This record gives sequence, structure tokens and C-alpha cells, in this order.
Amino acid sequence: MNRNFLIIALIAIFTFQTCTSDKKETKEETEQVVKLTSPDFNADSAFAYTKAQVDFGPRIPSTEAHANCAKYLVNKFKSFGGDVFVQEAPAKTYDGKSHRLKNIIAAFNPEKTQRVLITAHWDARPFSDQDPDATMHDKPFDAANDGASGVAVMLEMARQIQQKQPNVGVDFILWDIEDYGKSNDESQNETTWCIGSQYWSKNPPVKGYKPLYAINLDMVGGSSAQFAQDEISRKYAPTIVKKVWDIGNEIGYSAYFINVTSGSLIDDHFWVNQAGIPCIDIIHYTDAVGFYMNWHTQLDNLNNIDKNTLKAVGQTVLETIYREKSPI
Repeated sequence: MNRNFLIIALIAIFTFQTCTSDKKETKEETEQVVKLTSPDFNADSAFAYTKAQVDFGPRIPSTEAHANCAKYLVNKFKSFGGDVFVQEAPAKTYDGKSHRLKNIIAAFNPEKTQRVLITAHWDARPFSDQDPDATMHDKPFDAANDGASGVAVMLEMARQIQQKQPNVGVDFILWDIEDYGKSNDESQNETTWCIGSQYWSKNPPVKGYKPLYAINLDMVGGSSAQFAQDEISRKYAPTIVKKVWDIGNEIGYSAYFINVTSGSLIDDHFWVNQAGIPCIDIIHYTDAVGFYMNWHTQLDNLNNIDKNTLKAVGQTVLETIYREKSPI
């Protein structure tokens, strides 16, 4: 073998080994940085829970689909070991129709004094009034993202909590009749919306209930979702906004939890804050783009649910909870 060629070959082998070693070290360092305290959030499982809700049909208040889905959700939380209570009350929507409100509440590890509250709405809007086809405006839609996705993330979180308990207790509330509001509601605080959380905030089932903080999930399953930091969240719970967004960025979801602010949104978190509980909103909305692209349209269906988004939100919220320390 030519001596020069041998030298070149040896240099090449050394360089390859060095690069491989560097890559291995870099990979190990990266894995060490994003090592999780929380269990692994299963996006396939969350997707299955989304589908299970959609399969009932649109969960419009006072319909069979709504009643059947309520039973499913109660039984599912119970199967994961939750203490479940359904807060019921008569309610009237802006169109004069009367309904039976059902807020579904599940408590995990109720003996723990320090607690975190996670919420989302489980009902479906009765009509797709934002659909580009005007002939569809009075038609119901699947509400796979706007409703089912947040609930699905919570169900998967509950499943994980049953297997590995965090240091704090966790409560889940599924709000009813959130999405039956008047599209051009000009009332103060848009009171035709969020009827379930309004009722709960004024009629707390547990007197003196004060969790450390609350996180509301809304439209957390859409493709290329971006979650901006809304004004209500920043006003009432700035430290919680920072905590959640910092964790999301740290564990690899900076494309979702963007460091951008947005304006005031009256969502369920507004009413939780009125009850004196600092609450933030993780919602697919930015001032520049608006809501999720299929918001209140026929295309808010299972085909447009992205497991990557479910994973980003579920893992971030789980990690936030599991980093909470027990009181000394």
C-alpha cells in the first residue's frame, strides 16, 4: 500500500471516530438536558380518547350524544382511580333554550392538601357558523379539536397519574355549555359563553377550594398549533404562564409554546380567576392569525387532529405538575 495513502486512511478513520464520539456525547448531553420528571405522555392514547368522544357524535347539550359522552367520561375517570362528582344545574342559553348543565369533576389523591387544577370544556358547539360554506352555518360539527382534544389530554394525564403519583393532588374539571355562545356577544365579559365555568365560579361545590394554580386547555390538538400568552393569563397568573412556557421550551416544544403575547380572551380561565384561583389558558390562538384554522367549521374533525400537538401539550402540563414539590 502506498505510504501516503495509508496515512490519509488513518487520518480519515481517526476523524470519523472523533466525530462519532462527539455526536454520541452531544446526544447524551441533549438527552440529559431534556430528562423528564413526569411519565411519558402517550399521544396515541390521547388520540384514541379524542376519537371515542367524536364517535358519540357532536356533544351538544340536551342531546343523546351529550348524555352518552357524559357517562363515558365519568366512567373513564373512575376507572383511573378518580373521585368523580357531577355538578348539575339548570341552565339557559342565549337562544332561550333550557338545558341541564353537567360539569364533570374528578379528584386524584384527594388527601393531598397542595393541588393543581386542570380544566377543559367537553361540549360541542351546535352549529359551524365560521364555515366558509354559508349553507353549513346551521349544521353541527364533530368538535374534535374544540372540545374533545383538551378532554383527551386530561384523560391520558389521569391514566398516567394512576400509575405514578405526583407530589401534589390533581383535580380535573370538564366544563359544560362553554361553546354555545352568541357569535356577536357584546355583553361585558361575553356572558353567553362559558356557562359551565361561570356557574362553578359562583357556586363552588367545595367551599374554600384553593389549588396552587389552574391550567385550562382549549383546542390543543390542531396541526402546527401555536400557543401565545394571552392577556388574561398574564394579568392574573404571570408566574404560572412563565413556568409552563419555560418548561415547554426546555423539554423541546418551543415551536408550540411561543414567547409571544396576545390580547384579552374570555375563555373558561377568566371565570376560574374570578373565583380567586390563578389560571392560565393554553389555547390555539395568536393575534396575527386568530383561532385554529378549522375553528367552528365542518373541518374540525378527527382527520385534522395532530398527535404531535397532543404530545406537546400533554407532556408539558404533566411535567409542570410532576415538578411540584411536596410541602415541607
